[in-house]
Formats: sequence, C-alpha cells, structure tokens
Amino acid sequence: MTFVDNLAAVFDFLGNTGLVRALIVAAVLIGLWRGLARAGLPQARRVRSWLAVAVPLLVWFAVIWAMALAGVIQGRAGAPPLLPVAIFAPLLIGLPVLLRSQRIGAALDALPASWLVGLQVYRIFGGTFLLQLALGHVSAAFALPAGIGDVLVGVLALPVAFYLNRDAARGRGFAVAWNLLGILDLIMANVLGFLASTGRLGIEPRPLLYPLVMIPAFAVPLSLLLHAVSLRQLKRKASGAALRRIASAAVASGAA
Repeated sequence: MTFVDNLAAVFDFLGNTGLVRALIVAAVLIGLWRGLARAGLPQARRVRSWLAVAVPLLVWFAVIWAMALAGVIQGRAGAPPLLPVAIFAPLLIGLPVLLRSQRIGAALDALPASWLVGLQVYRIFGGTFLLQLALGHVSAAFALPAGIGDVLVGVLALPVAFYLNRDAARGRGFAVAWNLLGILDLIMANVLGFLASTGRLGIEPRPLLYPLVMIPAFAVPLSLLLHAVSLRQLKRKASGAALRRIASAAVASGAA
C-alpha cells in the first residue's frame, strides 16, 4: 500500500467510527459549560442553559448520523433530496437562537475568543477530499477547492487563535478575516458540490456516500454556526473593550 492508501485508511477509520465528529461535539459542549460557569450563572440556570444547547445538538448529531448510515441523505430514486434540508435547516433554526440568546452571549463574554477559533482546527480533516481525489473517487473540480480551502482554514485556526489570545486588539481583525475565509470556503464547497452532483460541471455525478456525506450534512452547518457565534463573540468583546476605554478616559478626565 502507498502512503496515500495508508493515510486514506486512517481518515476512513476516523470517519466510519465517528470519532472526530464525537470529539468536536464534546469540545463544543465542554466549552459552553465552562463559559456558563465563568459567566457566574447559578447552578440550576447553568444546567438549563447548557441542556438547551446540548439536547438539540446531540439529537441533531444522532439523527443525521443514523440517516447517513441508512443511506437516506444521499437521495434515492423518486425521493426528494434531503441533503439541502440537512444543510440549511440547522442554520435557519440555530442562527436566530445563537445570535440573540442573552445566556449564550454571557457565555461568550466569559470564554476566551481564541477558543472558538482554535476549535475549528478539525477542518484539516477536510483534506479527506484530496485523498479521495488521489484515489480517483471524486472529481478534481470539487475536491481541489473544497479540500484545499478546508485544510487552509484548519491550518490557520491555531496560529490565529494564538495571536488573538496574545494580543486581543490586533488579533481580532485576523480572527474576523479567518472567520470570513472559513464561511466563504464552506459556501464555495457547497455550491461546487451541488454543481458536481447535478452534472453541471461537465462530469459524471457521483453521490457522496457515508462517511463523506457527513461532512456536508453535519460538519458544514455546524462549522457555519460556530463561525457565526465566533463573529458575535468578537463583536461583543470589541464593544466591551471600547466601553472600557471610554470609562477609563472618563475616570482619568474626572481625576484631572
């Protein structure tokens, strides 16, 4: 077996077992719990707030996983395509809640902004599309931009998070740019995936099978939600820093 075959086998193992996806979900829930704890919420309120996110997230994860294993999401002859629903329904439901919830806002204020950025280091596993391309299982028109974009976002996640943690004022701009790059990558990958699946790129359509289908069906909407929450957190922290500067200036002015 070649190096590519061995690496593809590792990625297949991680994808088939769901280990990476489970670790991502666990990291999100652990981070939320820590944020709620640091926000100083009473125990009962903290548990309710955490469960309000944990239960829907775990149910969503389990349902998509079961549907992917059953081959439902990939689409069947005569059946409506469910993959677009799997992508957009969580966004339509989750974005209004995550961007408006005061409890989520309090948790974001308590968590370091670098956490939500560094968390998406898992995007390097989007490199599986490049491996599948090398093995001849997917088209280059889709795999190259989608795979390279995901790997780039994943590789940049930790350096951006480190810089943001070290210098919040200067790192915030890099973090916003990184988030926008990540969102653009996901949008582009979905558009190309749709065009490839309908044969509009001039290539024979090839349906995504399990475990690859879990990337657009679960990882993509989850990543978009995390990007949105990260941008909200960065905006809140920038506003808080500005208010603190104004208050400090006012105090200094009064003392003078």
